[in-house]
Amino acid sequence: MSQQWSSRIGHILAAAGSAIGIGAIWKFPYVSATNGGGAFLIVFLVFSFTLGMAVFMAETLLGSHTREGVVKAFKQLAGRHWGWVGVLGVTCSWCIFSFYSVVGGWTVGYTFMAAAGKLNITDSSQLNSLFTDFISNPFLPVITHLLFAALTCYVVLGGVQRGVEKAVKIMMPLLFLIMLVLIVVGMTLPGSSAGLKLFLYPDFSHMSGKSVLDALGLAFFSLSIGLGIHVTYGAYLPDSKGIARSSVWVVTLSCLVCVLAGLMIFPALSSAGLDPAAGPGLTFMTMPVFFAHLPGGAILAVAFFLLLLVAALSSSISLLENIVAFTQGRWGWSRRNASLIITASIMLAGIPVTLSFGELSGFTLGGKTLFDVLDFLTSNLMMPLFGIIICLVFGWSPRAATLMPEDISPFWRASLRITWRYIGPLFIGVILVRGLI
Repeated sequence: MSQQWSSRIGHILAAAGSAIGIGAIWKFPYVSATNGGGAFLIVFLVFSFTLGMAVFMAETLLGSHTREGVVKAFKQLAGRHWGWVGVLGVTCSWCIFSFYSVVGGWTVGYTFMAAAGKLNITDSSQLNSLFTDFISNPFLPVITHLLFAALTCYVVLGGVQRGVEKAVKIMMPLLFLIMLVLIVVGMTLPGSSAGLKLFLYPDFSHMSGKSVLDALGLAFFSLSIGLGIHVTYGAYLPDSKGIARSSVWVVTLSCLVCVLAGLMIFPALSSAGLDPAAGPGLTFMTMPVFFAHLPGGAILAVAFFLLLLVAALSSSISLLENIVAFTQGRWGWSRRNASLIITASIMLAGIPVTLSFGELSGFTLGGKTLFDVLDFLTSNLMMPLFGIIICLVFGWSPRAATLMPEDISPFWRASLRITWRYIGPLFIGVILVRGLI
């Protein structure tokens, strides 16, 4: 790779930004609320710092040692017939970006609506209707989708250092700052302690086999592994030193955002008598009710949806960068041409995805809308399959033994090898089977 990160902190923030998406803010609190609170949190953290970190490290090591994009990296490590695994990761990135840009567009739209005071509504049924009307509108969500894709493209056009790295060094501190402000506001409200207890108290009576599988799946998907993004980001590292330490930092930051999201959501909604287990509607239909009851709530609502926008953008940047790096290495495209052409394809593909909530909602495949089909294929099939293969390749390829980090003890080397060979394929295989049945 001709481009490099200017510092390791740039790589850590970019990798963490890739992992930190909208799901970390709405999905983790929702799933935690329905699975024993602190008990679920403990299991989630265990999976994140074992299986999740091992797969993340494998992707990063592959990129840093080969200095190639995900396709050529697999060919170098496992042989020329294994390039298709990299193509799988790039294809998955494109598919996810095509529908993730739609959701990112919703955060753009809601940020503008919050700034215009249109979300100052205390009736949840009105907010429900507002959200339904917005996503089913044939024009507005298309425009916000195009704006979000264009914003992502603008960042990637700047290159690794002046584009991606510069952006994440601004966005990640901003994300944490907004979360901390909202946490402080929520904690000072009467009744917030009940929400805090609901989130942190380990209630194992609500844990089940399904809860453990939910924690496993969330730990896997919350690190954006299974796409080859971290292979690409690893290829931008100047050398392979310190990858183990960087991996710990990335997983820590990703988990920290999930925990902060819980600390932000649970006390706030508890104080307002609202349900933290509201699911996907939590962000667009439940939180605005909370803000509408607060003095200065309009400003806090803008901050909240700006937080969602930053989280969405940090993930979409990594998706586009992964595809751009592939086209540069495969066909020799310039960064400018690759970024513009790929973004144009995403813009076009995202239009019918956007309309699947309205004008094209009657068009289904196997009972699923276009949005749901793309979500199913990427989350339930492509990402787990990629994760299984990279574990097997790293666990059994003779050359992979030479890629082991130098700054870890023999015990951790053996632990990683066992995880890559046996534990990773088994557990990710469970995610794959569970998603398909």
